Amino acid sequence: MVIKPKIRGFICTNAHPAGCEAHVNEQISHVKSQTQADAKPKNVLVLGASTGYGLASRITAAFGNNAKTLGVFFEKPPTERKTGSAGWYNTAAFQKAADEAGIWSKNINGDAFSTEIKNKTIEMIKAELGEIDLIVYSLASPRRTDPVTGEVYSSTLKPIGQSVITKNLNTTKCTIDEVSIESANEEEIASTIKVMGGEDWELWINALNDAGVLSNGFKTVAYTYIGEKLTWPIYGKATIGKAKEDLDRAATAINKVTKAINGAAHVTSLNAVVTQASSAIPIMPLYISAMFKVMKADGTQQGCIEQIQSLFIENIYSESPRLDDQNRYRQNYKELEDSVQQRVTDIWHKVETDTIDELTDYTGYHQEFLNLFGFGFDNVDYEADFNPLVEINHLD
Repeated sequence: MVIKPKIRGFICTNAHPAGCEAHVNEQISHVKSQTQADAKPKNVLVLGASTGYGLASRITAAFGNNAKTLGVFFEKPPTERKTGSAGWYNTAAFQKAADEAGIWSKNINGDAFSTEIKNKTIEMIKAELGEIDLIVYSLASPRRTDPVTGEVYSSTLKPIGQSVITKNLNTTKCTIDEVSIESANEEEIASTIKVMGGEDWELWINALNDAGVLSNGFKTVAYTYIGEKLTWPIYGKATIGKAKEDLDRAATAINKVTKAINGAAHVTSLNAVVTQASSAIPIMPLYISAMFKVMKADGTQQGCIEQIQSLFIENIYSESPRLDDQNRYRQNYKELEDSVQQRVTDIWHKVETDTIDELTDYTGYHQEFLNLFGFGFDNVDYEADFNPLVEINHLD
């Protein structure tokens, strides 16, 4: 079939297999071109391995550090009439490149929140790896089923304490407007914490620890975004922010329970980047478009792969990591510089519909959005006929 992007608002409902492969190969090339840390992971488990920061972590571990990687994800396979999800094609491309390079990698497709997938993962580790020395927790989902109670929880994107009216870049109409968002109630806050907080990260580490498959001195990271004042009303100080705070609690608990094997858990604060999730959050398309304008002008803008490549060197495998007062790795320090935030704020207050292209880099934002799904790459012929049926060797 000829595959063209099907976009509705902030959602793209299809993906291009050749474009996703081009995207993955770009990231692999970047990692191969970089100097790596002297200390290296050997056996890496990536939870949420198929897109965004999780995929970048897997690529960095495998192609920068020659590590064996086990990727866990929940992606939709293709059919004869419909494409698979971008994460499906990303994983197929990663697997192809890893096989060609002779790098061990295996995949498990299923609900990572479930006890079943945790058990399957542990079985594979015992059978083929023995121990894991790095666990990357990069799961993102709008809902989660509690593996103990079976109750389903849904997350919300709402402010806390009072409603918020904020400037917004409407990506459907490419206009500047305003959105009004009602404040969350206590049940919505609690549900968001259950979905996006640290409980599942903690359950994973406890399960791996109880099974005896964590190496002495293992490391684990969970990714978060903290941001600054512009994004706080419906991010950092909102329901999502409360969930992210729970990651700090979980990191402390993990460090305590794995002290005997010298475990090290760190929440990691990363740059705002274009993802399917961030595109759905009011404020973020405008904020990221303005941030791109400023940081590209400074030559400091980093996407997922650049952030993670630097994270491995500057923090995870550094003898002097950059830690904040909450013991988090800070990889987004360039984004949070006062001068950057001031210029982004200036753009935020000035921009109107007729100055979007002049004052922001919405063009770059939209390009990265297309790239997420395998579209917009110059070396892919989007008029050609492609078979959507791409296979991945995986357990499910």
